[in-house]
Amino acid sequence: MFDDLREEASRPFYEEEAKFEPTLSATQDEPVSSSRFLGMTPIQRFVIAVMLMFAVCVIGAMALLVLGKIGF
Repeated sequence: MFDDLREEASRPFYEEEAKFEPTLSATQDEPVSSSRFLGMTPIQRFVIAVMLMFAVCVIGAMALLVLGKIGF
């Protein structure tokens, strides 16, 4: 039952972990830093941020109208 416990522990549990190897730069022995965060490029993150800002502004304006703090 416990014969190959150390060998089993050293093997990756998932196949994805076994296939993952960070890309090394051509001149250095360290992984290349990617400009992606959450799988998005900087332009995609900017568009998401602008859309979120627009949604917050619209919801805030609607709340001010409903509460009667501003009026037309």
